[in-house]
Amino acid sequence: MLGTMTVEDRYHFQLIRRAIDCIDAADDTMSLEALAQELGMSPHHFQKVFSKWAGVSPKRFQQYLTLGHAKTLMADKHRLLDVANEAGLSSTGRLHDLFLKWEAMSPGEYARKGLGVKIAYGWCDTPFGEALAMATPRGVCGLGFTTELGRDASFEDMSARWPKATFHEDPDAVIPHVEAAMKGHATQLHLMGGPFQIKVWEALLSIDTGEVTTYSDIATAIGAPKAVRAVATAVGKNPIGWLIPCHRVLRKTGGLGGYHWGLPVKRAMLAYESAQSDTLAAGAE
Repeated sequence: MLGTMTVEDRYHFQLIRRAIDCIDAADDTMSLEALAQELGMSPHHFQKVFSKWAGVSPKRFQQYLTLGHAKTLMADKHRLLDVANEAGLSSTGRLHDLFLKWEAMSPGEYARKGLGVKIAYGWCDTPFGEALAMATPRGVCGLGFTTELGRDASFEDMSARWPKATFHEDPDAVIPHVEAAMKGHATQLHLMGGPFQIKVWEALLSIDTGEVTTYSDIATAIGAPKAVRAVATAVGKNPIGWLIPCHRVLRKTGGLGGYHWGLPVKRAMLAYESAQSDTLAAGAE
């Protein structure tokens, strides 16, 4: 899982974000020296910073950041999801990476659109840039990334999902829970969504780190094989980025598809997980 987050994480992610632009603009694989020069850093310092963030060298990580990496994931790490239980979802969700538990609002609570719910929020640094984190007394209810949208648009987006709730800024009430989840400690999520959305989000929780699936596979898994577009919409409305891994959903062709918080963030997440998974696999051999 992820290590301790510091203010350096946002700086490191900005380097990754700029590196993606440089890699996309290049005609071929860039050398360490060339990439460091484009980023205005010495090769030694760039190698050190990059390797600390990614766990692998810049040269190796470049392979994960290329636009064709999604096709490689589809070929090698495509997960066919299990068919969901026809009886519906349980009130306490599945485990994700053996530590994440979730609870969905009841239909009555959903109909009230968060009326009477108090939500704390705060801005925090993550390995994928700054994030807006939100939590009710029952668990983390929102995590969105601000790099592409900015703070104002991100807050408007996230708060609109709980239209009748009241919000108050209290970083101490929410950030520790997000950091704990990112370190692999037990964390509760509190989800607000319609029955169809909840089914889709549960399916997302069954995709293991380093694996990917498709929109159509999710549609089949939840018993609605023709509802691919509706699945894509529900994936895009996932309220808790990274922890509910909508970034692991790709198109059948191996295309990235969309990502609510920006495709550069999605690519960085997929590349990061691929690097971590391959490093762990190599260590186990």
